[in-house]
Amino acid sequence: MRPASNGVARLLRIDHAVMRPASVREAASLLSLAPNAAHRPCALPTIQPMPSLFRRLLLLCYALRFGARLVWLAAPADNKVHWIVTLIRRVHDSERGRSGLHGMLPLLGPLAGGFAHTLSTRPELASGTLHDALDSVSHLLEPLPPEAAGHALAAAFGRPLPSLFESIDLRAVESGFAYQIHTARLALPIDGHRDIEIKLLRVAQRTQMADEAALLRWVARWLEKLSRAARRLRVRELAETFTQEIMRRLDLRAEAANQSQTAHLFADDPRVVVPAVIWDLCEDAVLVIERIDTVRASDFAGLAAHHVSVPALAARIVEVITHEAFEHGFFHAALDARRIRVSVEAKTHGKLVLGDFAVMSNLSAQERSFFVHGATALFGQHYGRLAELHRNAGHVPQDARTEQLEAELRTRAEAHFAGASHERSAAPLFHHLLHAVAPFDGCVAPRLVAAQRAFEQAEALANALHPGVDSWSIARRVLADLARREFDHRGWARHIAQELPHLAHLVPRVPQLAIRYLQHQHSVATARQHAQLVGEVTREYRRTRALLWACTICGALLGALAILLMV
Repeated sequence: MRPASNGVARLLRIDHAVMRPASVREAASLLSLAPNAAHRPCALPTIQPMPSLFRRLLLLCYALRFGARLVWLAAPADNKVHWIVTLIRRVHDSERGRSGLHGMLPLLGPLAGGFAHTLSTRPELASGTLHDALDSVSHLLEPLPPEAAGHALAAAFGRPLPSLFESIDLRAVESGFAYQIHTARLALPIDGHRDIEIKLLRVAQRTQMADEAALLRWVARWLEKLSRAARRLRVRELAETFTQEIMRRLDLRAEAANQSQTAHLFADDPRVVVPAVIWDLCEDAVLVIERIDTVRASDFAGLAAHHVSVPALAARIVEVITHEAFEHGFFHAALDARRIRVSVEAKTHGKLVLGDFAVMSNLSAQERSFFVHGATALFGQHYGRLAELHRNAGHVPQDARTEQLEAELRTRAEAHFAGASHERSAAPLFHHLLHAVAPFDGCVAPRLVAAQRAFEQAEALANALHPGVDSWSIARRVLADLARREFDHRGWARHIAQELPHLAHLVPRVPQLAIRYLQHQHSVATARQHAQLVGEVTREYRRTRALLWACTICGALLGALAILLMV
């Protein structure tokens, strides 16, 4: 992961170096675009995104202006890449370099800056820095004013707002990266729900981000054509991944599907409530869900006002996130305090309310089984068993010695067992569970790393709420219970249920399969008897031939002897 992370950082810093300076006001003016030009009020000023071709030419012009070829020639012949990266880092740290990127990429510029800065300091967090960068620049994006929001919502729903809603607040209650949230009350209940939340996507900003991402990919393609180091770092692939990660955060239909599946998985869980999705009103640019009165999990004053137990809440957060990742295998890949709230309604008081399902990940049954049993072995300090689990899962090369991996695990993990149980932290132990294979040129699935990071963030949030929470014991108890379930009657029942669909197709074919088996056995027996008969005939033929040769030789010798005696 480290080379790829450094490659992203270098790529984004190169963009910083060649962009022209511009004011923040110019970038901010682009944030107030109406979502759809056809439904935009005439009085609302608009600024269209710069055409992609023109920006490419401008980018090339400024690259030449900064003297890219001169920099390449001035770099030492034996270490050009390192020298250029150092120079780019200095340009990136300068105010002029940052403003230049903001001018050319008014939306992705701040994001790329935060992303590159985090990667340069902590490259091992490549899978999560994009989420952190999005949060760091969300305050730069202002929501649409009420009039523009009303036109955008009417265009998204395809009908006038009074025909749908009894009341609607056109002032955004929350704003994020290219989206904003409004509250409303339906004129007629849908699926028993009237109070709803509407997540509105600012389509113009999404279009502009897609255009800027295309420019970023164009730069990456040219870098790979011109630089062997860029080809080795696969910057084009990194740019593609960067674009996909940004755009999938703006896919509201996928987010609605993720939220609906999570609600199904936690339907019978008394600790969690997931707002229902109002599918009849969901469109490409709007996501409509049930509204639940909540307070943020980090709002101590709100929790105290509604008589929510903070220690119980902290323990519940660790339990729920552990179950979400390692029991259901479908979890928030970008988890923070904003995505966990607490219900203050009478019916669901004190329950966790999970939100923002734009970035989800999943674990396969094999990956969940490895983590659950591996963590259980690590908690029990059974390092040999964990080393075998790594080998069986294919996380290390075949030539890696098990006893060396066991020693590495012991060296990394034993320090975490020194303190008392309530003073320990489980997240660093899970980090060693996954990354102890690195010295042996091994690696684990990136989704396992994402799950471990989600648990790490949940544990950090729980400790921030209540420093005395015993997250070590909670994680150990939950994972041990999940491991036991796989081998007790519940595990057997689950495995049988998984095999029943296959048995339904197999049982009617049992007579036919039995006949084929008997025929095969008969043919095998017949072939064996035939081979045995052929072998016996061959042996008899060889014996007869040897006897004939012996008689011939003996007759010849006797004839020669008789002739000699007669003479």
